[in-house]
Amino acid sequence: MGRPRKKGRDVHGVFLLDKPQGVSSNEIMQKVKRLFQANKAGHTGALDPLATGMLPICLGEATKFSQFLLDADKRYRVTAKLGERTDTSDAEGQVVQTRPVNIALADILATLPQFRGDILQVPTMFSALKHNGKPLYEYARAGITIEREARPITIFELTFIDYQAPFLTLDVHCSKGTYIRTLVDDLGEALGCGAHVTVLRRLAVADYPIEQMMTIEALQNLSENQPLAVLDRHLLAIDSAVARLPKLLLTEAQGRAISFGQRVKFDNQDGLFGQVRLFSAADVFLGVAEIRQDNVIRPSRLVNYGQAVGSADNITQ
Repeated sequence: MGRPRKKGRDVHGVFLLDKPQGVSSNEIMQKVKRLFQANKAGHTGALDPLATGMLPICLGEATKFSQFLLDADKRYRVTAKLGERTDTSDAEGQVVQTRPVNIALADILATLPQFRGDILQVPTMFSALKHNGKPLYEYARAGITIEREARPITIFELTFIDYQAPFLTLDVHCSKGTYIRTLVDDLGEALGCGAHVTVLRRLAVADYPIEQMMTIEALQNLSENQPLAVLDRHLLAIDSAVARLPKLLLTEAQGRAISFGQRVKFDNQDGLFGQVRLFSAADVFLGVAEIRQDNVIRPSRLVNYGQAVGSADNITQ
């Protein structure tokens, strides 16, 4: 039997979606996949249905590097309502506690520092974290609470934006694994009045430019009025997902060996160690490798261009 025919076309790159409110990340990702007629797609860290903003969608070979974006730091603008605590820590949940809001701006400014830097956070029950193979939110919806361990996260910046009681707006620059809903709930408890998220917008993922985000409506309009080649121009390069890694330009011989998954020992004059981006002699992105103290290039994730190195003219760069 032959290989099953692919559904969709081989299109590769990262699309910066401005996610709308009220839909799941997977639902909107599937719509982007259909509009590009791509055979493969994946998102890079779910946003709650309540949330809007930057959701990088990886197409084709770019999906191999989505984990790097899952691990990247992110920026958010969040508005919290003080005085009400909900079971999901956001406006989509049920109010479980109401308390008076006798909070002055000075109280807020005095409390914020304890949530900056390296802190521990207990993930919300309404999260996709797995317990015995099931996401926590399935247990939560069944009324079951699972004991969760606190996890280390980093809040690089927590900036006050506005306070019009009972609504507080903040900007958050945080590490991977940070739950903004939990941060707001913990802040509300520290203030003694409770709080939940009412508005959440992701402003940035890694170093992706916010001005290159596109709404699903704009993409839909483009797909209806332009050929697919025009849509493809809005894709960022495959290696944009790993742009923070050092770049290593290989010789033709090294590139050929790497393309077959072989390890290559080289003269590491620049002292590159850890993970690096690999490029062929023709400056084509080949993938990601690890270099250890023995100066051996160990390929870990390689782009499949279908043939040998150099046959990548149809790949978005």
